[in-house]
Amino acid sequence: MNRVFNFYAGPSTLPLPVLERIRDEIVDFRGHGLSIIETSHRSSEYEEIHNGTIANLRELLRIPDDFEVLFLGGGATFQFGMVPLNFLDSSSSCDFVVSGSWAKKAMADAKKVGKVNVVFDGAADKFTTLPDPKSVKPSQGSRYLHITSNETIGGVQWQEFPDTGSVPLIADMSSDILSRPVDMSKFALVYAGAQKNLGPAGMTVVIIRKELVEKCNPDLTAYLSYKTHAVGNSLYNTPPVFSIYASGLVLEWIKEQGGLAAVTQRNRAKASALYDAIDGSDGFYRCPVDRSVRSMMNVVFRLKSEELEKTFLEEAGARGMLGLPGHRSVGGCRASLYNAMPIDGAKALAELMKDFARRHG
Repeated sequence: MNRVFNFYAGPSTLPLPVLERIRDEIVDFRGHGLSIIETSHRSSEYEEIHNGTIANLRELLRIPDDFEVLFLGGGATFQFGMVPLNFLDSSSSCDFVVSGSWAKKAMADAKKVGKVNVVFDGAADKFTTLPDPKSVKPSQGSRYLHITSNETIGGVQWQEFPDTGSVPLIADMSSDILSRPVDMSKFALVYAGAQKNLGPAGMTVVIIRKELVEKCNPDLTAYLSYKTHAVGNSLYNTPPVFSIYASGLVLEWIKEQGGLAAVTQRNRAKASALYDAIDGSDGFYRCPVDRSVRSMMNVVFRLKSEELEKTFLEEAGARGMLGLPGHRSVGGCRASLYNAMPIDGAKALAELMKDFARRHG
């Protein structure tokens, strides 16, 4: 088997031990004589997976008891609409920090439901920086304040979070959940698509305060209401069984690695290897992001010309490093360093960058 280094931004690399275990269990799940993707979501076999995955997520993220953990379909993009539908109406408002492409998309959906106040807009700086968390204050009467914890396209990441007081803080953490310890008590609702650090695409985790569940719009159709899923333990309808099962294995793998403290240490080492290669290149490589908010998950960089970028990407591909082109909306290069990316992958890329700069600088 010839495994490449997978730097795709999502769906992204998964731990090899998890993939191997899925392979071994997919036909005959733990001796039950059928696959987990065939068995009823009401069965005892699946119930163990479902509740075990919730328990491990609670443990790793230290989720307080006054939060519900929900497994929903539709990806994080579905949450762009579900959040405002539950907590906004045409006569109310919310606040947004517009930090990049994903925050813009979430805001666009919120605007279709209620009024949006922009408390920070990074467009003037081409989404290369974030506000001082202490400067982010909710507007009077705001129902909630929404942030995106990590922008995969722009490569900016919150290092600390705003204190919004009594106004609920809501975060899209799709691309950096489980990459570092986070004080969940700061938030009222966190949502995250699975396909970065958590597992394969198909599931979205929603972590929501119980008191916020009680404020959901009572006039929504059943699936659109967080309350429906909280009451039913995310089993109102058939959940995304395979994604939940695989994510449960990823959570077990994270625990085996030493939990989030150990994962964070490795993630910092991986990111440092690439940022050191960029900053030590005498301008051959350039990262446009403000150093104080550089992402640990998505390292974006440019070379001196698009022609050089094309040559670099071709060499990287030939050496088994895939997924390095930047997003089509911005170009350049991007290395995604999610939890399952081994340190050897980051080191190999850093060495290629240094060698390429020596030969073409």
